[in-house]
Formats: sequence, C-alpha cells, structure tokens
Amino acid sequence: MVDFQPYFFHFLILLISTIFILAFFKSKNAKSHLPPSPFSLPIIGHLHLLTPNPHQAFHRLSLRYGPITAEAGAFNLSDNIWLFKKLDLQWFGKRVKDIHRRFDALIEKIIKEHEESQSQEKDLLNILLRIAEDETMDIHLTRENIKAFILNIFVAGTDNSALAPEWGLSELINHPNIMRKAVAEIDNVVGKDRLIQESDVENLPYLQAIIKETLRLHPPVPLIPRKSTEDRTVAGYHIQANTSIYINTWALGRDPNHWENPLEFMPERFEEKPMDVRGQHFEFLPFGSGRRMCPGTSLGLKMVYATFGAMIQCFEWKAGEDGNLARVDMDEGCGFNLPKANPLVCVPVARLDPIPMHVFK
Repeated sequence: MVDFQPYFFHFLILLISTIFILAFFKSKNAKSHLPPSPFSLPIIGHLHLLTPNPHQAFHRLSLRYGPITAEAGAFNLSDNIWLFKKLDLQWFGKRVKDIHRRFDALIEKIIKEHEESQSQEKDLLNILLRIAEDETMDIHLTRENIKAFILNIFVAGTDNSALAPEWGLSELINHPNIMRKAVAEIDNVVGKDRLIQESDVENLPYLQAIIKETLRLHPPVPLIPRKSTEDRTVAGYHIQANTSIYINTWALGRDPNHWENPLEFMPERFEEKPMDVRGQHFEFLPFGSGRRMCPGTSLGLKMVYATFGAMIQCFEWKAGEDGNLARVDMDEGCGFNLPKANPLVCVPVARLDPIPMHVFK
C-alpha cells in the first residue's frame, strides 16, 4: 500500500512557501505611500485582529497606526493561486452562494404573494411590479432589480429606526436629570392633553439635542462602507482603485479632538453648538454624507422624534423586569447595526391619566 504521508507533507511545505512568496512579491510591487498596516498572517490576513465589534477594533488600530489604516481581510487561495482557481478550498464561494440562495428564495416568495394577492390595498412592491410589467415606461425594471431594492429595505430599514429610541431611553434612565428636563420641555410645549406631533418637534430643541447626542454615541451604522472607483491620494497616502473603505462614524463621534468629554452623554453640547445630522459636519456623520448618504434620513428622524417623544411623554420608565434596576447596561452587541448587547427591559408606568389616545382615532 502506498504511503501518501510524505507527499502530503511536501505538498504542505510547497503550499505555504508559495503563499509567502506571493505575499512578498505583492508587497514589493505595491505602490509607495500606502496607508500603514499591522502585520498580517497568511490565509487569514488581519482577521485575527478583529473582535465581535469591528468598529471598536478599527478604532484601536487607528490609535496606533493613524486615522487612515490599511487592513486586509481573509486571503482567498482560489483568487490568488492559479492552481486553485476552480477550487473553493476555504468554502468562501459556497457560503456566499448559500446566503444568496436563501435571501433570493425569501424575496421570491414575497413577490409571488403580491402577484397572487387580490387585495385592493397596494404597497411599494405592487407599484414596482406594475412598473416592471408596463413596457411603455421609460424606466425598465427587471425582477432582479426589484429583488435588490427589497433586499436593501430589509438590510437598511429593519433595525435602524428602533435602535435610536432604545439607546436614547437607556441613556435617559441612566441620567434622570436629563429625563426630567426633557419631560418638562414636552409638558410646557405640548401639554398633557394630547400626544406630541411632528409639528411640535421644531419647538422642542432639547428633545432634538437628546436624539443627536444619542446618534453621536450610538450611530445606527458604526461602519459606513465605500469603494474607491479610481486611484486617489488622501492625506498623503495612496488609495488604490477598487479598495474597500470603511468610515468609522462611531469613532468620529467619540474623537476627543472634536468633542469635549466625548464619552459623556451631554445633550447640551448640541444646544451650544447646533449641528445638522445630514453630513455637513464631518465629525458627526450618523447617516453618512454626500450622494451616498442614507436616503431615509428625513423619514427616520421623524419616526424617531415622534416615537421617542411619545414614550417619555406618556410613561415613566423603570429599568429591569421588576423596575428596581438602578442602572442600564450600555454594552454594545455585534451586528451590522449597533444593537445593545443586552436588550433593554423596562416597566412603563403611566404618567398621564388618561393617556391621550384620541389622536389615533
């Protein structure tokens, strides 16, 4: 019987040597003035430096290597070694295809339900399907276009509007003086006979400041992804075309060079220095900036103001299942958004008697 163990050992040595040689020549041929980078390992690149909270890991790296830092992800053998071009040795391709298949099946099911439904109520998906079927329209939508649009709604719109009120309420429970000041402002402007409305928000500057301060410390998307379309020089560093770039909005909001006492929850800072959330101040980018900023910014803010305002107008909030918890845990969880590590659990106690519900009728 043939013993393949010696051959396997030689093959393993050859494979590792090839990887190191490729990495060496890649670094030698790279253009000068690339951003500084930590040491990377074969196969896994810089993945060993990342934690379950990538925005925090990126921030720690920026403190050591500067605000512009190069960091590579996993080294895909199938992309870099011609011998393995058609082999998916690390199962990257398999996992991507599996995720795509599952999402595609889910969205296809939703589309078919709308196509078969006889309901008179129409939503956005019905409108898109009607546009796709109308050959006279100037805009031609394919089924894949519609699926991509619906996927964007799922990914970008599921948690963002709910996370800000949860973080904001957590901060107010931990800062009862700020809670009392916010409630007093709402009582003075809105009163106790009706619920806060969208038209009231412009007369509630402290409520606006609380939401902005919440978005500063807890941005809905801590890492905003971008991709360079051509070679550029930024701050003296060469950024190659097709480079994936992440803007750490979480770190921007906590930068001591731009914020006094950056880790403290202080809504008053936005009363003293008014700032817009729509990307005009680069130290404060909760929704991004430019043409690629979040298209749902205006709608999302209106929902957050109204929801959060009504929550503190109508109820007092006691932390914990029994309402006896003195302080809320503010640890961050893992996710594309910025969830709490431990969901907020509160006991609401009505402060208005009766609660003005007639506006919903």
